[in-house]
Amino acid sequence: MSDLPTSVQQNRWVEVQFKNTRKGIYENPLRLPLKRDDIVAVEGTPGMDIGCVTLTGELAQLRYNQQLARRNTHSIPQIFRLATPSDIERFEEVRALEHDTMIKARRIAADLNLDMKIGDVEYQGDGTKAIFYYIADNRVDFRTLIKLLGEAFHIRVEMRQIGARQEAGRIGGIGPCGRALCCASWMHDFCSVNAQSVRLQELNNNPEKITGQCGKLKCCINYEVDSYEEAHRKAPPRDILLRTDGGSYKLVKVNLLAGEATYRNTNGPSNEEITIPMERAHQIIQMNQNDTPVASLDDNEASPRPIVRSKDVLEENSLTRFDKAISQKRRRKNRNRSRTKRTTSDENA
Repeated sequence: MSDLPTSVQQNRWVEVQFKNTRKGIYENPLRLPLKRDDIVAVEGTPGMDIGCVTLTGELAQLRYNQQLARRNTHSIPQIFRLATPSDIERFEEVRALEHDTMIKARRIAADLNLDMKIGDVEYQGDGTKAIFYYIADNRVDFRTLIKLLGEAFHIRVEMRQIGARQEAGRIGGIGPCGRALCCASWMHDFCSVNAQSVRLQELNNNPEKITGQCGKLKCCINYEVDSYEEAHRKAPPRDILLRTDGGSYKLVKVNLLAGEATYRNTNGPSNEEITIPMERAHQIIQMNQNDTPVASLDDNEASPRPIVRSKDVLEENSLTRFDKAISQKRRRKNRNRSRTKRTTSDENA
């Protein structure tokens, strides 16, 4: 978006990202010419923090409007400056303390018999504050824990609860699609996924197929829900019979992606099914409402829209096509080896 007008590229609001997908909108009062991946020093709570710029211009303005509507607050922290070498050096020093701090914090929580797991620790850029990310199934009274952590590390302590999805994104991994997990690569806002989305897309209810590594429903189930909702609105109603001269037909199944509807004759054999385009089904419903006679479902005079199906590459090419050639080469090698052994044994004899 570098070729957009200057008014769109204005940098009044800037989105800054920190560790563990933590993001925030900050005001740029000095109108610094910031761009993506710039390291900046921003206002902390309290003190100063170090983050990386992820959004500027109009996109950051939209994110600011969303945050304003969600939190209903007008207190927006500010960006102080671009991070200096001394700021980055100090930030790297406190980042090196995070792992040891997490291990010690886990021991303190275990000594207090708290039903929680401290998953990660994030130090503020100036080292005066740390955020302890924890996972807990039930409510935890960690007032004593905060006191002990503050005395042990001499910092301000903030406890922040995360869910199973955030924990999976922090650990990372490879999904069944062969790519890095969405929560670990690009996804930062986690929306709830319910069973209605699974039923809407007619997915397999096998928990092993629809459950991610976090133990929750996969986030990618939500990606195509809007398309399926629109396709369902175009589908013919299931409770309406199609009346023709050959009898009445009941809707059996709908192929939303192909735009097809399969009907079965209520008076005919149970295995006799006819598949027609959805447009043809709506046309017959309209004709039945107007008492117009219909000869058959697949009437050629209606000239239905041709159904375009996607081409599967694997239909023409077998997955085992290379295995046959390899097995033939192995047979030749084994045959040649056996011949060589016979010749050598004959010569020795």
